[in-house]
Amino acid sequence: MKIRATVAVLAIGALSLTACRTQASSGVSTDNPEFKIMVGGIEKVIYLPAKLTEQLGYFNEAGVKVQLLTEPAGATAENSLVSGDVHGVVGFYDHTIDLQAKGKCITSVVQFADVPGEVEVVATAKADTVKSPADFKGRKLGFTSPGSSTDFLTQYLATKNGVSTSDYTGVKAGAGQTFVAAVDNGAIDAGMTTDPTVATLVSTGKAKVLLDMRTAEGTKAALGGLYPASSLYMDCNFVQQHKEAVRKLAGAFVKTLAFINSHSAAEIAEKMPADFAGGNKDLYIKSINDSKGMFNSDGKMKADGAKNVLEVLSQFSPAVKPKKDQIDLSKTYTTEFVTSP
Repeated sequence: MKIRATVAVLAIGALSLTACRTQASSGVSTDNPEFKIMVGGIEKVIYLPAKLTEQLGYFNEAGVKVQLLTEPAGATAENSLVSGDVHGVVGFYDHTIDLQAKGKCITSVVQFADVPGEVEVVATAKADTVKSPADFKGRKLGFTSPGSSTDFLTQYLATKNGVSTSDYTGVKAGAGQTFVAAVDNGAIDAGMTTDPTVATLVSTGKAKVLLDMRTAEGTKAALGGLYPASSLYMDCNFVQQHKEAVRKLAGAFVKTLAFINSHSAAEIAEKMPADFAGGNKDLYIKSINDSKGMFNSDGKMKADGAKNVLEVLSQFSPAVKPKKDQIDLSKTYTTEFVTSP
């Protein structure tokens, strides 16, 4: 597992959670809570609930003020939480397990999706020779950044199909236009990304879908079970100290999940900022339509899904592997704020 923590995170050491709680508590009260939330790529459809909740006015209706920030990769967003710069992250649930293995308690308070919403695409020119992860040997494989969830999943897909992580070259390809450019210039042969990048690549004929983890069926085929992904996760102690504020925030997100499940892709796209469509509204609507099925309607974690995430990480993550039996999954997520009235 090639998880690369920044020097800043390493320097935090044993005092990291205390610092996080002290910094992140500022500005949050029960009556007029204000949150800073980092999103691991706010334009990505997998994190649609973040901006859509703001656009629908549900934060205001819940009585919370939310400042949405964005970083291109989940690993970077995670660092912002650990360092205390933000109160929460909209990112992949698997980071909560990885961080617990490193001695930090982070919990998902709203689980947006039971599947990754990720797609492994292959450059059209390579599609005849790369037909499954078993063909990853000797290939250049793109993901958002080292230590990101796409890095985690790429390693798992390779090893599950008999390809060692040393048999392929991992490439930091980012998302959006940087990922498209990596396909265009041959920097990657295949890679893992999300909509709207997938829709852009496929519609232009630059790439083809190799594995589709936007559906439960596709995820089970690729990973052997569900893989809960997009979520809102926060520091455990912060959550315990600000339950009512967190409850209001979680309620706003659950209301958005219900909206997604009861409206068409075109209706959802209409609510989003115009620039999210990148000048091609029809393609944006298609990307939402292709991915919207990944979102659940109630924000609840499926226990079997959480177990599968641990199973996947424990097979190759140097942080999780030696501590698999010590991981307490009950601390990595809670349904308290999505089930209580």
